[in-house]
Amino acid sequence: MPIVSQPLGPASWQSLEGPDVPLRCWWSPASDTKAYRDRAVLVLPEVFGVNAWVRSVADRLALAGVSALAMPLFARTAPRLELGYDPESLAEGRRHKDQAHAASILADLAAAARWLQAQGYARLTVVGFCFGGHAALLASTLPEVHSSIDFYGAGVCQGRPGGGDPSLDLLPQVTGRLICVCGTADPLIPPGDQRQIRAALQAADPAGQRLRYVAMEGADHGFMCGARSSYHPAAAERGWALLLQEVFEA
Repeated sequence: MPIVSQPLGPASWQSLEGPDVPLRCWWSPASDTKAYRDRAVLVLPEVFGVNAWVRSVADRLALAGVSALAMPLFARTAPRLELGYDPESLAEGRRHKDQAHAASILADLAAAARWLQAQGYARLTVVGFCFGGHAALLASTLPEVHSSIDFYGAGVCQGRPGGGDPSLDLLPQVTGRLICVCGTADPLIPPGDQRQIRAALQAADPAGQRLRYVAMEGADHGFMCGARSSYHPAAAERGWALLLQEVFEA
């Protein structure tokens, strides 16, 4: 896979027209190369918003050769949210998470997907972390989405944002590809939940060709994020390899 040294233009904030509110997104375009001009990645943040680490994920993808758009999940209650990883920030982020609704998240995701398609990106991968991982599972039901990667999305066995049946019940509606990645030491996704997620993916796709479960041995919640104390370098390296393989080769 080629490594691109310079993006087409500097990454910047981009205001998209959402279904009922603007979406303040971080747009990181890849270089103007013939390879991968048909594909892009939607990056969905943790409860901490489109902060520096989330933006760095989009920038890293752009340097690898695929344009990336990091979009907010709390556009109605905190459209400019950028938090750190201290306890007070976690509490604030969770307050906004508790006000989020699956229908609004899906509507915003569809709007972002349409924007990317209008730029010429026909093949869309969604990657999300923490609450964004849960949202990535929701996104996998959209017809515009080719593949999704849910990194440690908690709560998918219990319900969905705003209330309702478990998000796992939506798996029969997934027509593309989906990978759910969990750390075995994640207290927010206990062993029972991890078994349930794995079983639901297997039931929906017994061959394991489209829907997959990946366990990261010894990894805690947030293992992908270098700004968190739970960062797990080996698991993060494997997670990045999974993401890039899904974007470029699936």
